[in-house]
Amino acid sequence: MKQIITQIKSEGPEQTWAAAATLMESLEPGTVIALHGELGAGKTCFIQGLAAAMGITDPITSPTYTLIGEYEGRMKLNHIDLYRLANSVEALGIGLEEYLESDGITAIEWAERAEEILPESMLHVSIEKGRDEMYRQIEIWREVVCES
Repeated sequence: MKQIITQIKSEGPEQTWAAAATLMESLEPGTVIALHGELGAGKTCFIQGLAAAMGITDPITSPTYTLIGEYEGRMKLNHIDLYRLANSVEALGIGLEEYLESDGITAIEWAERAEEILPESMLHVSIEKGRDEMYRQIEIWREVVCES
């Protein structure tokens, strides 16, 4: 069952960064975040906001071709982009499981390409484009298991 943590309307990158910074305040070491959204939705922008909140000053770009970016701040940030991968087997081939066990924050764009191997406890951030070029609807949620 989907448990919505918060929904945010962003009017531009600054508000997306602020939403990420607010989320960062509640994250613990070892958190895995799955980011969902179409190309250009703002997944990397959200991760840039996380990085800034972690004190990371390096430029954060989408690792579409390098697949993984690692950054040091108050906590380590692992930025992973699975766009070019077809499935979980390929994700295992790049060493994804090592990052899932990291004591930093692991943010994964296109996480659905490896969902079979991702932890059930991960956070999800869905970003949808809205009524104009700058507007985004951001939803932060997690799956919860209902016990009967």
